[in-house]
Amino acid sequence: MMQAITTPRAPGAFGPYSQAVFKNGMLFISGQLGFDPVTDIMPESFADQANLIINGLKEILKAAGMSLSHVVKVTVFLDDLDDFPMLNEIYAKHFTAPYPARETIQVARIPKNGKLEISLIAMK
Repeated sequence: MMQAITTPRAPGAFGPYSQAVFKNGMLFISGQLGFDPVTDIMPESFADQANLIINGLKEILKAAGMSLSHVVKVTVFLDDLDDFPMLNEIYAKHFTAPYPARETIQVARIPKNGKLEISLIAMK
């Protein structure tokens, strides 16, 4: 049975989807945007958005009884691949080796005009 995982400590869903779902020991977290969950404001800077996203991901993982150490796959969507070096710098401050598998893709547009969106898969 699939279980929805939600927390008010991360931005809520903007449509008919769950923040995350847990099934068979695996957690699938939907794409997260860089909104502050308290003010519901998205800052302008890439770094601020990236840090808010990763903090939100940590909160969703925590709600599922997990942490970043359980993450096996990360998908990052960027609106500008020139932000890739800064992404790596911020990412390395939160994740530790062995790093999860990751793909980074430049897209034409991010929902709500964000600079990036991150989803992930974690296993217990």
